[in-house]
Amino acid sequence: MQAEMIQNNRRHPWQYMALFPLVVLYYEIVFRLSTTGGLFRVDLIYLLLFSVAYGGIGYLLSTATKSDKFNRIVTGTLIVLSAAPYIVEFFIYRQFKQFYDVAMIFGSAGDAVGDYYGEMFDLIFCFDGIFHIILFAVPITLFLVFKKRYLQTLRATLVTRCVAAGAMVVLYLLSVLLVMVNDVHSLTYTNQYNFQGAVETFGLYSGLQLDMESVIFGDSDDAFETPGSMVVPTVPGADKPSDESIEYGYNQMNLNLSGGSDRIKDLNEYVSLQTASRKNKYTGMFKGKNLIFISAEAFTGAVISPELTPTLYRLATKGINFTDYYQPDSAGTTGGEYQNIFGMLPTSGGSSFKETADNLNYFTMGSQLDRLGYYGKAYHNNTYTYYDRDKTHVNLGYSDGFMGYGNGMEQYVRKTWPQSDLEMVAGTLPTYIDKQPFNVYYMSVSGHSNYDRSGNMMTSRHWDKVKDLPYSDPVKGYIAANLEFEAALTHLVDELEKKGIADDTVICISADHFPYGLDDDGSLGDLPYLSELFGQEVNNYFQRDRNRLILWCGSLEKEQPIVVDTPTFSLDILPTLSNLFGTEFDSRLFPGRDVFSDAPALVYNTNYDWKTEHGTYFASSGKFVPNDPSVSLPDDYIDTVKTIVRNKIRYCKWTLENDYYRALFG
Repeated sequence: MQAEMIQNNRRHPWQYMALFPLVVLYYEIVFRLSTTGGLFRVDLIYLLLFSVAYGGIGYLLSTATKSDKFNRIVTGTLIVLSAAPYIVEFFIYRQFKQFYDVAMIFGSAGDAVGDYYGEMFDLIFCFDGIFHIILFAVPITLFLVFKKRYLQTLRATLVTRCVAAGAMVVLYLLSVLLVMVNDVHSLTYTNQYNFQGAVETFGLYSGLQLDMESVIFGDSDDAFETPGSMVVPTVPGADKPSDESIEYGYNQMNLNLSGGSDRIKDLNEYVSLQTASRKNKYTGMFKGKNLIFISAEAFTGAVISPELTPTLYRLATKGINFTDYYQPDSAGTTGGEYQNIFGMLPTSGGSSFKETADNLNYFTMGSQLDRLGYYGKAYHNNTYTYYDRDKTHVNLGYSDGFMGYGNGMEQYVRKTWPQSDLEMVAGTLPTYIDKQPFNVYYMSVSGHSNYDRSGNMMTSRHWDKVKDLPYSDPVKGYIAANLEFEAALTHLVDELEKKGIADDTVICISADHFPYGLDDDGSLGDLPYLSELFGQEVNNYFQRDRNRLILWCGSLEKEQPIVVDTPTFSLDILPTLSNLFGTEFDSRLFPGRDVFSDAPALVYNTNYDWKTEHGTYFASSGKFVPNDPSVSLPDDYIDTVKTIVRNKIRYCKWTLENDYYRALFG
């Protein structure tokens, strides 16, 4: 027996070395198959090599002492802790159809537990949730069953540990080398890093590592890239001619773009290189009019129909028609709100909006119209402290602050799930309709998931109107929930017309994100209910995030509809509204564009995908799909636009982090 134990001690460290790499690889494979799918891709080699390298850390930690008992305790603890990030991210992806970085998880955890515990409970304690928890528990179960038989001793010699450490470093460096020689994946690893893309390509642990590096060390590149201009290259013979018969001025201010800290200097230099966009025949068209701006929860233009949603149909077709509009899903509801209000991508995920609480938010419509003497107020019919709205929404420039459920909205809205948009609008409208000009912001909630009749009051309320539609029950439930939003808009327009101010009131509506609560799974190509609702298979982010921007004013109904058929997205809302209301703004400071200006169309997301009038670029594959293959693009077209997009996203990030508008405007 003693000889057997000695032999075991001699051979075990080398056998045991494979334990943690296998455990990490198992977690990564289960995680990928359960979220984005597509295991057997070219990037599988990264998953294999990074898993072995990270697993080596577990081996070194679990053989650190001469006590077998203590080392086994460490081993079991590490296996359990290693599973935790995968389980958390799995359920986040199931609910929100994206991965959350560390800051967003901790920034939103209390909100989710406090308000959406019912949805979380349903998500976890169902067959799918329990099954995946069991899958992630397999390694610890096997360890507890077989630890005494196969892991009698967990000690390792200094030589063994040194060899393991060396092998871990070599494999990690080999992984990075393979990444860096790939033109597409190297960008995701460096200056086009984004958490979603990193996790999809390299695995969760690599994504978390890069996320922590980004938080600690900042950007991989510490300056804007050249070319610094935001102007998309022109394509001779392909671009639409502009009206040169009228000489318009520019939406540009006399800014002091000198001085400040190093980062402020970088931002100033970047802005100084931009070309301001021209004013146009639509400049000031809404000057002096009232504004009602709505971020609509999980809204999509696919619900609009003349029969079922006549008010939405009227607003969408008799105002300004946006036929190619996108709402990138960057950070759930708070990210969509951030895009709509600030005209910036939420580069800090769910924390972006929260970081504005102490910033000078100079160019929100709340601030711009407040400087013109408008009465302003923001409203939400869910808990007023959710996502720290009690701190952020009082700093959006609205003169009368913010009201949500818990600081006033409860006098108008009953506590249901979700709450009624109709009750919110009907209750609050009388409080401001006589305070003209007014500037009001609503964040709705009636369209929130889930969409079954037992768990969604709005779905249940309107079920009879949708029960005979040719859709599955989840899709019918989603449409039913949005009929409450339709009812709210019907009441709003009716009251504006009764008051005689519909011609003097602008209604702007954009979603916060696509209806991610429709499908349990979230991988592109596996969104059956969303595809059913859209009437086509959803295989990429642009198909998923395509939506409808509504921009209406009663006075527009007397004219021919204005059609915007170029690609537009939520970052274009703020500069477009600023131009239409004739406010003083500098278009060089906006990463989006006034859609009526001469600025070229450019839509992009935090995954570094982009779209112009000439085609679509998918960063994950490095492929550009032209709209018209017969059009000859400049040789540097794709690389130039890629650089412009990286600069714009960096500008969004640094503007937020450095409170840039305070540096400019004090």
